[in-house]
Amino acid sequence: MRTHDEVKTAVRALGVETASWAFANSGTRFKVFGQPGVPRDPFEKISDAAQVHRYTGSAPRVSLHIPWDLVDDFTALADHAREQGVQIGAINSNVFQDDDYKFGSLANPDPAVRAKAVDHHLQCIDVLRATGSTDLKIWLADGLNYPGQDSLRDRQERLAESLATIYAALDDDHRLLLEYKFFEPAFYATDIPDWGTSLTHCLALGERAQVVLDTGHHAPGTNIEFIVMMLLRAGRLGAFDFNSRFYADDDLMVGAADPFQLFRILHEIVSQDAHRPESRVNFMLDQCHNIEPKIPAVIRSVLNVQEALAKALLVDTDALTKAQTDGDVLGANGALMDAYNTDVRPLLAELRTEQGLDPDPIAAYQRSGYFETISAERADGAQAGWGA
Repeated sequence: MRTHDEVKTAVRALGVETASWAFANSGTRFKVFGQPGVPRDPFEKISDAAQVHRYTGSAPRVSLHIPWDLVDDFTALADHAREQGVQIGAINSNVFQDDDYKFGSLANPDPAVRAKAVDHHLQCIDVLRATGSTDLKIWLADGLNYPGQDSLRDRQERLAESLATIYAALDDDHRLLLEYKFFEPAFYATDIPDWGTSLTHCLALGERAQVVLDTGHHAPGTNIEFIVMMLLRAGRLGAFDFNSRFYADDDLMVGAADPFQLFRILHEIVSQDAHRPESRVNFMLDQCHNIEPKIPAVIRSVLNVQEALAKALLVDTDALTKAQTDGDVLGANGALMDAYNTDVRPLLAELRTEQGLDPDPIAAYQRSGYFETISAERADGAQAGWGA
């Protein structure tokens, strides 16, 4: 069993990536509720993301979404991030909000549309170079709504060809991270619906192509920790998009609906040392804070990941292994439950104090006056949101 000092060391090394779009206005298909102080441009998004790192010590990177986060000078944006105490993380492409992509992007039957989608990813690679990022993350809305709409086999062939072109353009230190989603907006057949399809394409591309697992992109009852184990076993788990779900891709705060699932996932990660920075597994919060204040909500998500990781680190692995070997079902389950039921909040508060942080990050942020300041300063201009 790890000591409390070992747990604190591991949590201190954790880096959770926040998403620029989490700080902008977002919503459902029915309504977007605007909030005071919402960023008006990518520079202000990064300033808000830096607040999360300032109070948690565990959110040092910010994902960008292109073209939502297009700027004239990405070097200046990267410099701004460093001045704020963070850095640019993964670059997310967007080939799902253009009329040309009505029938798909990288798998579209029209060669001109496929070429346009590939060119967009080549532009994203330029953003990687300008910002110092190393990860190109791809999620596609490509798929079919009706049987017979297109050839399932041909779409996979087109997709493989497009991905190969993008992969060949990467620099040696770049990675291609390929996400999957089992439905929506394609309801009959999604072109990358599961981890097996994503993994198949990644294996064909090369070692620097890895799978992205979004915890919300699974059917009810799916054993996500099993998928985590299999991808780690294959050496192909590149990134997490952490959120929480009740029904589908809810994008709620991580651990909100099922904190025990988050613990089980982190247990699999810890069991293979994938929580360590050298594993290069990118932990990112892919969330849309529709009704809750955005910065405190992201802080809460980081705290939830820290707590789940601390509990996973406290599993008595010797007792667990012995119980498993002996066929002691209750003993093995009890070893997990003892760790899960441990209140790690005092330990994490102690860690924050040692780091020179406030032991209560949300309360510290609320006392800072930052929200009142940005609400006044950003009263004019267009707030950023989906598509901006």
